Amino acid sequence: MQKLSNSIQLAHCLLKDRLNEAKIIVDATAGNGNDTLFLAQNALNNAQIYAFDIQKEAIENTKALLIKNKDNINLPLENISFIHDSHENIDNYIQTKVDIAIFNLGYLPGGDHKFTTKDDTTLKTIDKILNNLNINGYVAIVMYPGHEEGSKEYQSIKLFVKDLPKKSFTVGWYKMINHNFNAPALCWIEKVGEYA
Repeated sequence: MQKLSNSIQLAHCLLKDRLNEAKIIVDATAGNGNDTLFLAQNALNNAQIYAFDIQKEAIENTKALLIKNKDNINLPLENISFIHDSHENIDNYIQTKVDIAIFNLGYLPGGDHKFTTKDDTTLKTIDKILNNLNINGYVAIVMYPGHEEGSKEYQSIKLFVKDLPKKSFTVGWYKMINHNFNAPALCWIEKVGEYA
C-alpha cells in the first residue's frame, strides 16, 4: 500500500496512474534522481523523460541512480534526457506538448544550500509548462517553506495558482495541518481546458 505521509509520496501517488498514458514527462528539478527514477519505473516504455538541473552534481547523481537501477525501469535509458541547464530554458529543449511535470523545489539534498531554486525562474517555468501542457496533463510542485527562498517560492506559487482560470485548470493545495507550519507542501495542477 502506498504511504502518504509526506508531500513527495502524495505527488507520486497522484502521478502514478497518469504515467500509464504519458508520453512526454518533465522532472524540472532532477536533484539526486529520486523523482526521475520514480517516473522511469512507472512510465510507458516509449515515453520520453526530460530531467533538468542547473547543478552538474545533480545531473551526475541522477544519471548514476538511473544506471544503477536500469533493470528496474520500464523504458530504455536512451529515452531519458539529462539536461544540465535551468528549467527556465525548457522551451529550448522541448517543443512538443507535455503530459506530466514534477518540481521538487529547494536545494540539492546533501549539496551546497547556497544553490536553491528561485521564485522568479520557478514561476516562469511553471507558466511555460502550463501553456504547453496537454489537456488532462498534471503538474506536481513540492515546496519547502522552511528556508528563506523556499518560503518566497511557497508564497509566490500560491498567489500565482490561485488566480489560474478554473475553466482551464483544477488546482489543489496539500499541507499537513498537524505538522510544523514549515513542513513541505504540495501544489497539484490538472489542465482541464485550453489556456491562453
